[in-house]
Amino acid sequence: MQAINDFILAAAGQPWVLVLVFACCVIDGFFPPIPSESVVVGLAAVAATADVPNPVLLIATAAAGAFLGDNLAYLIGRGTGTRRWAWMRGPRMQGAFLWAGRELRKRPASLILVARFVPIGRVAVNLTAGATHYPRSRFMSLTVLSALLWASYSVGIGLFVGPWFEENHVLGAAIAIVCAIVLGIAVDFVISRLRGRIPEEPTPAVQPGEHPPPGT
Repeated sequence: MQAINDFILAAAGQPWVLVLVFACCVIDGFFPPIPSESVVVGLAAVAATADVPNPVLLIATAAAGAFLGDNLAYLIGRGTGTRRWAWMRGPRMQGAFLWAGRELRKRPASLILVARFVPIGRVAVNLTAGATHYPRSRFMSLTVLSALLWASYSVGIGLFVGPWFEENHVLGAAIAIVCAIVLGIAVDFVISRLRGRIPEEPTPAVQPGEHPPPGT
């Protein structure tokens, strides 16, 4: 265990760690299986007691990657729609796309900000925003804020939990990741309950190149 702790400390101080964080956050913007939260929260837990990587640099790197990933997803949605690949056509993803399309017409700003904290939710919202031609300049402005909030939140969890396990960085990172997952599930649950209170509308799935209905 001590050898693993020493390896984590050594790796956390390397410049390539921030490159890894950036890459994970970019890919996670349009491909939900990449665990960007786990990487960011785990490193922040290490930083809480080892001072590496620098928390401010970690927030900046994660926010920059999240912003780029969200906007790449927007461009993908604008060019391909929401049914191009098999993973998009599953019932859960299609349900998320339908919900995202409705909510983008009702409350786009709050949706884009909140969805960043829910892995599948943010991918659905990003792709749907592009597919429905939500104004790009407005989307970029909102994703600047959402990326900064999400990165600060993720690093904050790690910094808060990390000092509890000062002598065991592996356990500290693991517990911090679990806390982040639990909070994410809680946010997802609240959003799902709110969705359940909103009357369903017979809105078809967004097709590639489709424009939003008049007046949206």
